[in-house]
Amino acid sequence: MIKRARDNGSTRITFCLPVDDPAGPVSVVGDFNDWEPGRHTLVRRSNGTRSVAVTLERGATVRFRYLAENGVWFDDESAEHDGQNGIVTV
Repeated sequence: MIKRARDNGSTRITFCLPVDDPAGPVSVVGDFNDWEPGRHTLVRRSNGTRSVAVTLERGATVRFRYLAENGVWFDDESAEHDGQNGIVTV
């Protein structure tokens, strides 16, 4: 799930995953972090879900995917897709 919160000229995007799905550490990687794993690792919350937030300029369109343990890539089904990656337009 993706949440958006606008603030002045930017938008805070929060990437959220359900409880332990998948198990183990997960990073969100994309255009906004040069596709570098580990820069935006999702953090477990008190309710068991995991999330991480990034701030992007309004009007930006970024591509992203999630990267789990053992090099397993997966998509956010709630996001738009370009055939290979998830897309968020802020």
